[in-house]
Amino acid sequence: MKYDFILKHGHVIDPYNEIDTVMDLAVKDGKVAAIAPDLCAAEAAAVYDMTGLYVTPGLIDTHAHFYYTGGLPGFIVGDRSLMADYFTFPAGVTTVVDAGTAGSKNFAHFRTTVIDRAKSRFFASLNIADYGMSTYQSEQFPETNSVEGFVRCWEENKDIIRGIKVAHYWGEDWGQIDCAKRVQEKTGLPIMVDYGHFRPGRPYDQLVLEKLDAGDIATHCFRAPVPIVDDDGKVYDYLWKAKERGIWFDLGHGCESFVFRSAVPAMRQGFIPDVFSTDLHAANINGAVMDMANILSKMLACCEMPLIDLFRRVTANPAKMMKLDGAGNLSLGADADIAVWSMREGEFGFTDGKGRLSGSKKLECEITFRGGKVVWDRNARTYLPYEELPAWYGISAPDARVIPTL
Repeated sequence: MKYDFILKHGHVIDPYNEIDTVMDLAVKDGKVAAIAPDLCAAEAAAVYDMTGLYVTPGLIDTHAHFYYTGGLPGFIVGDRSLMADYFTFPAGVTTVVDAGTAGSKNFAHFRTTVIDRAKSRFFASLNIADYGMSTYQSEQFPETNSVEGFVRCWEENKDIIRGIKVAHYWGEDWGQIDCAKRVQEKTGLPIMVDYGHFRPGRPYDQLVLEKLDAGDIATHCFRAPVPIVDDDGKVYDYLWKAKERGIWFDLGHGCESFVFRSAVPAMRQGFIPDVFSTDLHAANINGAVMDMANILSKMLACCEMPLIDLFRRVTANPAKMMKLDGAGNLSLGADADIAVWSMREGEFGFTDGKGRLSGSKKLECEITFRGGKVVWDRNARTYLPYEELPAWYGISAPDARVIPTL
């Protein structure tokens, strides 16, 4: 057959290629083979009716934590991380960027025990601290960070490492940022900053207006201590100036890194994060985050926006921000990483961990394809009715037999 399967009559949304209309999409050998208004069904081995559903590239989550093999109880290098595939595919996510869980001295273990075994397309930001997020204390001593060790680790893992991560710093100075800048000079990687503790000597506006450069990333941008709106509810001018400088703003929802009181007024004034990410880990998977689908629905509750702009922030934008070539688009020849969505309408509630916000729309991931293979199918849309299967289906072992009762 010319195609392995065709997704028929779905509303295709591909921000990278500016597609936002009903189209058919065909896949062959794990790649996007065709996208057109009316592909011939007879040329495909299987055809799936997507009427009433949205078809997007597989989503990208650029901020999550997956070093679950680290072995430390109560910390992100260990028990607070998650096994990616079980929490990404059900939410339409096919590409992940671990956000600095590992540093140069434990990245090799992270790669061999987690990254190389995952089905998700996997990248990482490398923590500026040598042992990453082993403990918060491990991130407090910039004078001990090995710039040479970081560069060596990056050179050995250029196919995976896409950024420099600075996180949880509580010092009074800019030590961790300055160290990251020295690494950036040698690698050209973007810096993602989790600002950590807020100190009078290093105000947040100085971070995004002076310390960071175009292409760098401020994550947790709606964290409660970040000055977002003034007493009159107006977005501070420095944030617009930072965007003009080319600073990327990343949602990084997390447990306690997002509040409606900042997000709702800011987003309704047009200050919308460039990238929506989860900061997914064990402490929020059953709480405020749940999954990427919940985050997207929450963003629609915060601020009405066209779906192409919503999905842009989890496909084309993060791919550009982290230089994830090939991810986040449905171009011909691209890996067939595809998510299919239904939109429920009604009365729904969302939380920032403390408060509640009502919304009228909720996205649900119906199907996820990774490299053209089904890795999630909520309503069994890609399966045949059991009555149409061979009489003895389900018996696969060569020596299996149905033993009749006596």
